[in-house]
Amino acid sequence: MHMSNFGGNNGFILLVVLFVLLVIVGNNYPMGGYGY
Repeated sequence: MHMSNFGGNNGFILLVVLFVLLVIVGNNYPMGGYGY
């Protein structure tokens, strides 16, 4: 996946933070069927 729009490491860190937030939300509120 080429995320050249975000500009280097900042975009990658942002994606990692969003993924971690999704995992935390999936753990706290298992409404979407994520079972992490």
